[in-house]
Amino acid sequence: MVGRDPDEAHRTATPLELLFDLTFVVAFSQAGTQTAHLLELGHFVPAIIGFTIAVFAICLAWINYAWLASAYDNDDVFFRVATMVQMLGVLVLALGLPPAFHSIDEGEHLDNGVMVAGYVIMRVAAVALWLRVARHDREHRRSALAYATVIGAIQVGWVTTIFIDPALPVMLGIFAVLGTLELLGPFVIERRVGGTPWHAHHIAERYGLLVIITLGEVVLGTILAISAVVERQGWTFEAALVAFGGTLLAFGLWWVYFTIPSAKVLHRFRERGFTWGYGHLVIFGSLAATGAGLHVAAYEIEGIAHIGEVAALLTVVVPVGVFLTALFAIYSLLLRAFDRFHILLFVLSMAALGIAVLAVMSGASMGAGIVLTACAPLVVIVGYETVGFRHQASALQRALEK
Repeated sequence: MVGRDPDEAHRTATPLELLFDLTFVVAFSQAGTQTAHLLELGHFVPAIIGFTIAVFAICLAWINYAWLASAYDNDDVFFRVATMVQMLGVLVLALGLPPAFHSIDEGEHLDNGVMVAGYVIMRVAAVALWLRVARHDREHRRSALAYATVIGAIQVGWVTTIFIDPALPVMLGIFAVLGTLELLGPFVIERRVGGTPWHAHHIAERYGLLVIITLGEVVLGTILAISAVVERQGWTFEAALVAFGGTLLAFGLWWVYFTIPSAKVLHRFRERGFTWGYGHLVIFGSLAATGAGLHVAAYEIEGIAHIGEVAALLTVVVPVGVFLTALFAIYSLLLRAFDRFHILLFVLSMAALGIAVLAVMSGASMGAGIVLTACAPLVVIVGYETVGFRHQASALQRALEK
């Protein structure tokens, strides 16, 4: 189990990696369903806290595996079995999300026992893989041992929280500390101990595939909203609006994301991998939140939500705004370029979201609000395909020539 060539030609995601990703469909669905339930009740703070914890836990599990596999996937029996064990851990993590959300809503303690158990399962496999790397790959032995040690030590911290069972505010503070250590550990190891041979084009493809998985939550939310309209009104113009708007929104978010030339820049500037990689925590979270928001819109259309139409639409509009903000920020930081035209596109996309909210406040239907929300990424797409791609080509050329 030695490091793979970071310059290997035609490196792509493997069938095993695609199978591994399927477990995250379940995890994101659990997080979205629980969040939507709290949002439609008007329990906004517990919903945000629970969703943040859930998405961080889900994405961190995926990130830990994805970067390890990019550097060391030799696809032998040991690696396959270790991957299966990690898949089992992800499913246990997903099963732990409902009790965690419920405990946060009650506001006393965080019931994270099952979630932590899922992580224990995952990290037994992860530590075993890193120890195997340390044994087989002398060049990266110190880094592999550092990863095994840091992962194990932080996991002991998470297990400790089960037994001390602190009050929710204290637990949130502990979560912030341990979560920060989770992010800092790989950064320090790669920068101070030694970098691992991850593949830029491969890791960019892997992130893109998880984006598509999280977009599946947007599609699911659209189906739920359409079903709500059909059950209440039949096949009406409103149903057509919801179907068109939800599909356009999912397609537009996909199109906008894949305009970023991530692989080329990461291949040239490997040190930018952390900013790019961790920035995707917001990308993944905002896409999953958009799906949850459409689920809330379905509750509102059915007439069972405890919040109004404007509040329900905001559960969609706000995540889309966060997604676009994060995407423009990642693009600028990745290319080290700040283009006035791109800033204009960003402002126009935010204006489109504002118009969507104002329209519903003025009496427009939820379907019309969803269609107008979908215009936000559409503005960026039109700007990019007509003018912006030239700006990006120039910025990319300048970046690669440095």
